[in-house]
Amino acid sequence: MGPLHGLKVIELASIGPVPMCATLLADLGADVVRVDRTEASGLGVQFPRRNDVHGRSRRSLALDLKAPAAREAVLSLVERADVLIEGLRPGVTEKLGLGPADCMGRNPRLVYGRMTGFGQSGPLAAAAGHDINYIALSGALHAIGPRGGPPVAPLNLVGDYGGGALYLALGVMAAIYERQRSGKGQVVDAAMVDGAASLAGFFYGMRAAGLWDGSRGENLLDGGAPFYDSYETADGRWVALAPLEPKFFAEFVRLTGFDPRFAERQYDRREWPAMRQAIAALMRTRTRDEWCERLEGSDACFAPVLDFDEAPRHRHAQARAAFVEVEGGIQPAPAPRFDRSVGEPPRPAPRIGEHTRSVLAEAGFDAAAIDALLASGAARQAKGEEA
Repeated sequence: MGPLHGLKVIELASIGPVPMCATLLADLGADVVRVDRTEASGLGVQFPRRNDVHGRSRRSLALDLKAPAAREAVLSLVERADVLIEGLRPGVTEKLGLGPADCMGRNPRLVYGRMTGFGQSGPLAAAAGHDINYIALSGALHAIGPRGGPPVAPLNLVGDYGGGALYLALGVMAAIYERQRSGKGQVVDAAMVDGAASLAGFFYGMRAAGLWDGSRGENLLDGGAPFYDSYETADGRWVALAPLEPKFFAEFVRLTGFDPRFAERQYDRREWPAMRQAIAALMRTRTRDEWCERLEGSDACFAPVLDFDEAPRHRHAQARAAFVEVEGGIQPAPAPRFDRSVGEPPRPAPRIGEHTRSVLAEAGFDAAAIDALLASGAARQAKGEEA
């Protein structure tokens, strides 16, 4: 049933890191109830449910949180919950009557996880932003991009998901662990700007030690080193090389017939321009798949650069069942894996308000009270299928 079976989580609907955090918890067995707005909102892009990876494996309760009866419904859920996570601007849940004091007044053991871009305090706390803004402020964005070129957005992996969702999940679970000793819940202030800076900690250390130049694309792990980069092949595809350690670079040299003098002087930066040209010329002599036949699975630290269609079909992904099918759509499988507490297969994302009646009933509302909430517009129960 998953290692988090029995953990009850309330997710106040938002975009980006909060739904991913909720999915991580749900994938590991937590019972997640998403409190949706009664009308769809967000980026304006509506996913078909079968493709909504960050909406999977939870239930949906649709409420108008501006209605007093709806707020009371959430607080009733809070009384029975372990965790509440939200991603609204600082002060918004307080205005709704669902802030930490409101919720923890009803349940002192509640872990209240707050996800923002800039944090709950500081001069930018109330400002709007997205992933690229937060990683820009953290220093991480400046380091990503080609030599002499502009900073490049690494999708929204570093802020939203790495520095946001994962740190929120870690903070929530740390607070749950601490609660075992204290018997008390607490507020977790997870900010993407903090998380992105934390992710970049290794590079701050290298910079302080004089081992990281201030320029993009001129360092060991940013494409500056010719033995840690991607190269185009004869068929216009790409391969990724990363034989950082001398023994691995020596193996790359052996398997490719590359110039042995580079193996002897791998970390001599004076050799890097010539080394890069030589590797680039060599990689263009064969197709990507031909290089896979020669190098994949060796200690040359090689991998083909796969797109989102190819990755699920790769033999390693197939062997590990790294992707799953949910209502005909391909999604990454839950991660990480456990040898005993194996969770259930992911379920498709719910329709907005699909579980309103059943969740309210679990919270102690009788049929008449649920009917009254629905009739007033404070709650909504989904009818029929949605796209």
